[in-house]
Amino acid sequence: MFRALRSLLFQLPPEVAHSLALESARAAERTGVLQRLWTPPVGRPVELMGLRLPNAVGLAAGLDKNARYIDATAALGFGFLEVGTVTPQPQPGNPKPRLFRLAEYEAIINRMGFNNQGLAALVANIRRSHYDGVLGVNVGKNRDTAMEDAASDYIAGIERVWPLADYITVNVSSPNTPGLRDLQFGDSLKHLLEAIRTRQQALAAEHGHYVPIAVKVAPDMDDAAIQFMASALLESGLDGVIATNTTLDHSSVVRHPQGEEAGGLSGRPLAGRSTEVIAALSSALGGQLPIIGVGGITDGETAADKIRAGASAVQLYSGLIYRGPALVREAVEAVSAVQGG
Repeated sequence: MFRALRSLLFQLPPEVAHSLALESARAAERTGVLQRLWTPPVGRPVELMGLRLPNAVGLAAGLDKNARYIDATAALGFGFLEVGTVTPQPQPGNPKPRLFRLAEYEAIINRMGFNNQGLAALVANIRRSHYDGVLGVNVGKNRDTAMEDAASDYIAGIERVWPLADYITVNVSSPNTPGLRDLQFGDSLKHLLEAIRTRQQALAAEHGHYVPIAVKVAPDMDDAAIQFMASALLESGLDGVIATNTTLDHSSVVRHPQGEEAGGLSGRPLAGRSTEVIAALSSALGGQLPIIGVGGITDGETAADKIRAGASAVQLYSGLIYRGPALVREAVEAVSAVQGG
């Protein structure tokens, strides 16, 4: 059934198809059709950042930017969901077209630019959902916020979603907001993480409960940058790392007519590099921080590879576009098998 639906959706522009697929899933969940057609997989529970997950396969940020489809995606059997990236104020993102489907590579190029409806809309959507599982919220900075003021945007997001999120992700690695990736290096990174950690501790005291914070990093780091990132994360006292975001390296898809479109590349071509970064981070962190592995998971084996490389859990996104819900089940089974020894 998914293959037939995919054939129809692939006749549409990618961004139109994305919206139509999500709205269809939402309608199917609300009417009970999705629950009758799909039995969620049962996996091996895991502990992550102090949270208990029913399985170690989550939905990555980016698919549900405004938290409109929480109940529909939850029905597929994910062990946790991550919504966003959300910015304090709504923003339209980059001009269209900004999403490109490279089907023969099972890849996507996007330059969306943190298009979202802002914190107020995301919070309202979360409150309307019926989901009671583990929910992460991915926060970013508005495009027009000066880089020296970036911490204020991240902290605004953290403050607003604190009562609703089980964990929060700080996105410093999208390639589609000018200058954002500069926050991954040197004093900029250390100052940002210090400011976030200070506010996290204060919020925990104010609210009487602790919300773990992870940092999402790029795959386009050399060994020295990975070592620096690991040291900065350990020094900050934050709770985890998500590796990786999309890549600016399009060398694997240059033969495609759209292979050199500006933006971040995700999907199957990213799998190897993402796993390499996970392994390098795992070694540098020495098991002191958990890693969520994401990037290029298109089957159970690539999901399992990330666990073997040192990830405690994984997330899916682009692979869902090509494989559909079957990828969730396959990944849950493969990851559970590795974690069960």
